[in-house]
Amino acid sequence: MGRILLFVLFCAGLASCGKVNTDLQLAQQQLGVDTPLIRKYINSNNITGFLPDITLGVATGVYYKIDTLGTGNALFTNSTLITVGYKSSLMGSSVPFAQTGTFHPSFSYGQMILGWQYGIKHIKKGGTVRLLVPSGLAYGPYEQPQLGLPANAILDFTIKLYDINN
Repeated sequence: MGRILLFVLFCAGLASCGKVNTDLQLAQQQLGVDTPLIRKYINSNNITGFLPDITLGVATGVYYKIDTLGTGNALFTNSTLITVGYKSSLMGSSVPFAQTGTFHPSFSYGQMILGWQYGIKHIKKGGTVRLLVPSGLAYGPYEQPQLGLPANAILDFTIKLYDINN
């Protein structure tokens, strides 16, 4: 009986090896599609100054361009509250799907999409950064109808960091 159970578990484990079944696996797979598209967009439009974000020695897929560094000391933890102004669009589109006006919202750093977490850390208070965020570090394979975004949307953000509170 024990051998049969062990055999069934082995077969089930073997059968699941080839499947992509987690959000992380889907994001990694989609990154292989998104990264060449981001690079092509940068090169085709002769945009200079974009750098790939490297976190803990690994390329995240986010490309960033610092427009203004800002000043002060910037320490970001999951509980850091940041106040920002931003403009968001699909990569290659000039039509924003979301943007701030005179109101500048505050967000908990740990609650933001990963693309923002990776990109905002490159600037300080008063700084402005432009981010090209692969879909897996934004909304992934999930359509966002309230924003007019398709699944696997590569996003273009311009973010100004107004304040940092720890």
